[in-house]
Amino acid sequence: MATLDRQWKALERQLERIAAETRRARGEARVRLRALESRTRATVEQALRRAEPRVREAVNEASRVGRGLRAGVRAGAEAYKSSRRQK
Repeated sequence: MATLDRQWKALERQLERIAAETRRARGEARVRLRALESRTRATVEQALRRAEPRVREAVNEASRVGRGLRAGVRAGAEAYKSSRRQK
């Protein structure tokens, strides 16, 4: 019976140590996670700030090209129609 009591108390001490280690590990993981989230948020915001002007410029350029293309198609259609009328 005395050996069982000693084993029981040894197990309780081990459990207390494991519980303390677990709490410490959880706290460290929480700190690392917060730091990682903050760095990720900063990186994403920085990338968006860099990309936004380029995207706007690309959209403007695409709309200019589209307007030029439509104007060219209209001019070509008018030229074709006018060349057919003169015959």
